[in-house]
Amino acid sequence: MTASSRFSSLTFASKSPAAFTRQAQTATRFVAACALTPLALCAAQGLGAQTLPGVTIRANTDQGYSPSTSSTATKSSAPLRDIPQSVNVVPAQLLRDQAARSMEDALRNVPGVAASHGDGQRDQAFIRGFSAIADQFVDGVRDDALYFRDLSNIERVEVLKGPSAVLYGRGSSGGLINRVTKKPKFGENSGETALILGSHKQKRVEADVNLSLGEAAAFRLNAAREDSGSYRDQQFVDRYSFAPSLALKLGAQTDVLLQYTKARDQRVTDFGIPALNGRPVAVPASTYYGSGNARRDDTSTSLVDSYTAIFNHHFNDAFSVRNTTRHYTYELDRYNTLPAGTTDPVALTVGRTRSLVLRDESGWFNQTDFTYKNTLGGFKQEWLFGMELGQQKRRSESVSGVPDRVSLFNPGRVMPPAFAAANFAADSAIPNHTTQDILGLYLQDQITLAQNWKALVGVRYDEFKQATRWDRKLPALQRTDRSFSPRAGLVWQPTDAQSYYLSYSRSFQPSAETFALAANNAANEPEMTRNVEVGAKLDFLDGALNVTAALFNLERTNIKNVDPANPTRQINVGTQRTNGLELAASGRLPGQWDVSAGYAYLDGEMVSSVARVNTLQLPVVAVSSLGKVPALTPRHSAFLWAMKGLGGGFSLGGGLNYVGERFTSLTNSVTLPSYLTADLAGSYKVGPYEWGVNLKNLTDKAYIVSSHGSHDNLILPGPPRELQVALRVKF
Repeated sequence: MTASSRFSSLTFASKSPAAFTRQAQTATRFVAACALTPLALCAAQGLGAQTLPGVTIRANTDQGYSPSTSSTATKSSAPLRDIPQSVNVVPAQLLRDQAARSMEDALRNVPGVAASHGDGQRDQAFIRGFSAIADQFVDGVRDDALYFRDLSNIERVEVLKGPSAVLYGRGSSGGLINRVTKKPKFGENSGETALILGSHKQKRVEADVNLSLGEAAAFRLNAAREDSGSYRDQQFVDRYSFAPSLALKLGAQTDVLLQYTKARDQRVTDFGIPALNGRPVAVPASTYYGSGNARRDDTSTSLVDSYTAIFNHHFNDAFSVRNTTRHYTYELDRYNTLPAGTTDPVALTVGRTRSLVLRDESGWFNQTDFTYKNTLGGFKQEWLFGMELGQQKRRSESVSGVPDRVSLFNPGRVMPPAFAAANFAADSAIPNHTTQDILGLYLQDQITLAQNWKALVGVRYDEFKQATRWDRKLPALQRTDRSFSPRAGLVWQPTDAQSYYLSYSRSFQPSAETFALAANNAANEPEMTRNVEVGAKLDFLDGALNVTAALFNLERTNIKNVDPANPTRQINVGTQRTNGLELAASGRLPGQWDVSAGYAYLDGEMVSSVARVNTLQLPVVAVSSLGKVPALTPRHSAFLWAMKGLGGGFSLGGGLNYVGERFTSLTNSVTLPSYLTADLAGSYKVGPYEWGVNLKNLTDKAYIVSSHGSHDNLILPGPPRELQVALRVKF
């Protein structure tokens, strides 16, 4: 279905069975073609004919809450203790014990990360005080489409803190989020199905099946289907995920992994509630300010298809190559009615706005990484030489409706005004087409300087081209940014249980980045972020418990601000800074206690800015951003989770989650109160069966979980007490 046909009909439609079959056939042809690239053919025919041990593709074998390696920080399976940068890993067992249902749930286990509601249509987080809207990756490849991600195919979530452009290109001011998918396992036939039921009519089924297809092939399928309600009035979640993968051994030195993912998500586009007198308005958590018929007027539907081929070849013990090719398509139909207008403290009303957004994307990425191990000058080294090519194309159109006002404390189910013909003809509704071309060249060296000293150094060169054109009237825009992004770190390991590091890294954020260029930002230079960090990684109890600490200074310069002398353009004059401390502990304590805990202290400030931001409560006041605390950046936050094995197949545990006060926007005019929630969990395993019970928000605490991040209204209440029961069957 084209964007224009969706635009005219204002309806949602899923793909037909025939269309789905055609897409599956396309996926098969795509991954087969990738497997037969000249590089793969040469390797399969025996280049570097040394006899080597077999190469296999396996999921991460670490168990429990404390994985010892990360693939995100260095693009290799490097020990966490050797990485001079803060890396937090959320493993599968922790996600299961907590009954995590979303990326927001998963990221609660990472210090220094705050939730944004992402316009009610996408995953979005703030890391160390900076928005990470475009800093989502899957298996090391950019995944910046704006949608909610399902966890059914995820082995673990890794968060690399600080600027990381040295390997991943643009973005990552506060850090990046990388989802590591489940992979086929050779020589194993196994599976698991799950039925999950819970409060608010939650219904979900999952399946994970692994099949051995002889000695040289393995197949895995992960699938999920969910149809749930919500504590929010009129909200629902209707989604599925389908992710087959095939691993092939082409020889003793060569393997290929082929993956396909199809995911659809539909739900009410929920922007939350407004504010009054500097606080979220005091209404029940279910109160909805959108259309009286949200299923008709206020839904977001996303559809993602992704095809991936990963090729690995070891020429010998010292030299190997890895190539990853991914193609994706993404469709978004978003309709919403939200309390984004002003709040009137006298009339006790709030303004509503209505809009629709239609967005279509397609893109491809190709990453080639050569790894070479040698000894030079007496130093052991592991070199990474890499190149990334890619292109992303985006079509977007947006239409705004006629605003209205509803009661602040009793919005009821009021229908919004219909879109007028003039809304579709406005300049702001002109469809735009943006093409982004990516070229990245990078070099990294992991060096053993002495028995107790290691270093990690690297640099990447990026050329990022953007071009935007409109269907009518407006002139086309384009710009090209070129940037070098370095990283350097030094590690001292006086014993096998101690690791201390010092690091420096830098990233760049091009103008627009994931959106269309506009007349007021096309001339802006990239914003630059640099991070200086010292830290420690310590092992206790013979490595069963890992404790990390990071002290950092993170600064983003060249931030775009509206020119006070000319409001039609933006100038690069702002600086945002975060000084912080992060502590984390994970692993197993004596007595069969699995624990995960963290604390973050974030001192964020706009240290340079000419920007002035309007408050939304009448009378409207223009507030200077200078000296303000960035949005969604609590001074203190902490979490603790623990599970204990009781014997006989029983486990029991729970956790606490604390988030300090945050501001909704740079006006610092609306404060989100601090909160502390408690959860309980239990499980029972007998034979192939496992029962899991989770009671979330045990005390039925009323709290605010997130907000928009750049708006004084649009605040999302957290869920009340919820019960979830899961039955899993292994076979």
